[in-house]
Amino acid sequence: MTTRATRSPRRRTVVALAVVLGILAAFVVRLVDIQVVNANDHISEAESLATGKSQTLYGARGQIVDADGTVLATSTTLYDVQIDPALAVQGIDKEDADGNPIEGPDGKNEKTPWPELAARIAAVTGQTADDVQGIVSDALAKDASSQYATIKRYVSTEEYRALADLKLPFLYYDEHPSRVYPDGAVAGNILGFVGSDGTPLEGLEDLQQSCLQPTDGKITYQRGTSGVIIPGTEKETPAVDGGTLKLTIDGDLQWYMQQLIAEETAHYQADWGGIIVMEAKTGKIRAIAETPTVDPNDPGASAADDRGSRLLRVSYEPGSTFKPVTAATAIEQAGLTPTSAVETPDRIQFPNGAVINDSESHPTENLTLTGGLVESSNVAMSQFGTTVAPEVRQQYLERFGVGGGDALNWSGSPDAGFSADAANWDNQTYYTTTFGQAFTVTPTQVVSVFQTIANGGVRLPARLVESCTEADGTVVTPDEPDPVQVIKPETASEVSQMLENVYAQGTLAADINIPGYRLGVKTGTAQVPDGNGGYKDGLYMTSLVGFAPAEDPQYVVLTLFDEPKTNTMSSANRSVFKKAMMQVLTHYRIMPSNEATPLLPVTQ
Repeated sequence: MTTRATRSPRRRTVVALAVVLGILAAFVVRLVDIQVVNANDHISEAESLATGKSQTLYGARGQIVDADGTVLATSTTLYDVQIDPALAVQGIDKEDADGNPIEGPDGKNEKTPWPELAARIAAVTGQTADDVQGIVSDALAKDASSQYATIKRYVSTEEYRALADLKLPFLYYDEHPSRVYPDGAVAGNILGFVGSDGTPLEGLEDLQQSCLQPTDGKITYQRGTSGVIIPGTEKETPAVDGGTLKLTIDGDLQWYMQQLIAEETAHYQADWGGIIVMEAKTGKIRAIAETPTVDPNDPGASAADDRGSRLLRVSYEPGSTFKPVTAATAIEQAGLTPTSAVETPDRIQFPNGAVINDSESHPTENLTLTGGLVESSNVAMSQFGTTVAPEVRQQYLERFGVGGGDALNWSGSPDAGFSADAANWDNQTYYTTTFGQAFTVTPTQVVSVFQTIANGGVRLPARLVESCTEADGTVVTPDEPDPVQVIKPETASEVSQMLENVYAQGTLAADINIPGYRLGVKTGTAQVPDGNGGYKDGLYMTSLVGFAPAEDPQYVVLTLFDEPKTNTMSSANRSVFKKAMMQVLTHYRIMPSNEATPLLPVTQ
């Protein structure tokens, strides 16, 4: 018979065992929760507690280089100098030549006091010792155990290295990437710039962010009580630098053109001026200079309107620079030739009531198609142009680029093109479209027209970017539109010869003559809108565009002035065009022409 005395210990054992098993079960459940269910969360928390501190590793923003590899934009690093105030005021141990602590008479390590260390820091940062001590004192006044204060922000790499050489364990540094433009304002209007936080704000810095942008990394670590990083606690995710953006721009030529356009714009008191140099057989832009310009190192020093590129954002009625398009259209669609002629008074009223005037009074002439270009006659070109239906004329203008934008895809590019389709052209527009009015274009589109004529009728996309070389060495070239055969090669040849005669037989020859070279050129004088639906009185957008050598064109040059005051007509562009073209031919060592320009009849 089992007694109560024998049952009681057994019951206690069972209860104790049940309690132990319950506790073990709870531990197992909690262990499964930590190591399985919420493992990732606990790993992250453990790493955070173990490492204690983390620091961003900044990748370098990619360089921008010119066609020859000369650096136009690069990155450097600035540093914020941080201090542990509570640790700093304790001073640091003095050391002998072997790096061992020096003991004092009392057997304790001798200390270099904080005021002396503050003076050493100040000698590097350009502050006073009192400044540095004041920063630490203020931090400790707010929190006696403060471990964070900023001594100075944005110190240079040289200052950072000098501070690091002091070997002060209570100093540490936060990196800040910074952008540097070694050539200052050279190509500044297209390079753009970045903000103080590294955000791209303008130009290619913004448009080519996918190439230039780095990927930041991270390093985590644990510090001991002395401020020294504990070995073995470091964990690093490396940064990846941005790619190298190679441009088609020739930096030396760009510099020259910027000096030239600045001088000439000031001379003619224009609101602004610009020069574009394009390679005829590739569409590559070798220089795109304008004034006023911007130094990307200090964009705030320039007015807001001067910090971008007007040459890539302005649109205007091109005027007479588009008369060669009318000539090409009439040759291909109406069977005209360079010697086809029309009776040309200085003023004509057409049957629909439209009135067209030439810019200067002259007796009635029998101008050829060539003569219409040489004399830049609106009356002649309106008669030649309207031998072709308006819808077809619009198609040709569009094939030459009107209304289609360009391959540069520049941010803020204007919506250039027609205000109305050909079917809706009014009586006046029916004729003014033959000499570059009633539609707008960008300067690059004007250059593209002459590149097309110079290149056998094949229009190539305008190019500013050659390639992007990624951090791993992969070279990526931009996707470009396919070349377009706009007009027949024989048509391009005939129009080119007529443009040569504009140079050889017109009023330009005396002013822009470049001995030994044949040129094809055309001027333009465009009215400037007044903002109220009309035009400004006596103020124009003037231009001169051409290619050389005309028998085998290599380069197209456009010069442009907005509202020159001392000479309001396109003759203001003659000096700058001649200097620009001469520099291009010399710079690229283009051989002179072997033969003279074949002269075509201007009148019959």
